[in-house]
Amino acid sequence: MVTEIEFPRKLLLAYNAMCKPLCKKLGLPQTAFDILMFLGNNPEYRTARDIVEVRDIKANLVSVNVERLVQEGYLKRRSVAGDRRKTELLCTEKAKPLIKEGRAVQLAFGEKLFAQVDEETRRVFVETLDSIGKNAEEILKGEH
Repeated sequence: MVTEIEFPRKLLLAYNAMCKPLCKKLGLPQTAFDILMFLGNNPEYRTARDIVEVRDIKANLVSVNVERLVQEGYLKRRSVAGDRRKTELLCTEKAKPLIKEGRAVQLAFGEKLFAQVDEETRRVFVETLDSIGKNAEEILKGEH
């Protein structure tokens, strides 16, 4: 049985294992791939600071991998009007096929996770995760 502590770690390891062949094919490190997928799947986030804060990736790793993605043409930087210190990161046309492949891997990962799980159990699990997520938000707000 997987404990509550082991569960997130096993999910991450399993996800990384499923992404490894695509990362190898693309010649990208996992962190660069994760950054690109984060930006591609969450267009409301556009800055390196967003990646650091939301994905909890160390700033130096974000910096190195964003620079690589820019150099390889997957991301471009754009200055933010009215804030000369802020730079947005935008996915390029070159990134779109990669993001599409990445989404297919993510979808397959979800399907594999729920293999041999009936619809009712899946529904209850998703509702439970939603409740846990809301509880975590309350804790973070200091309303425990």
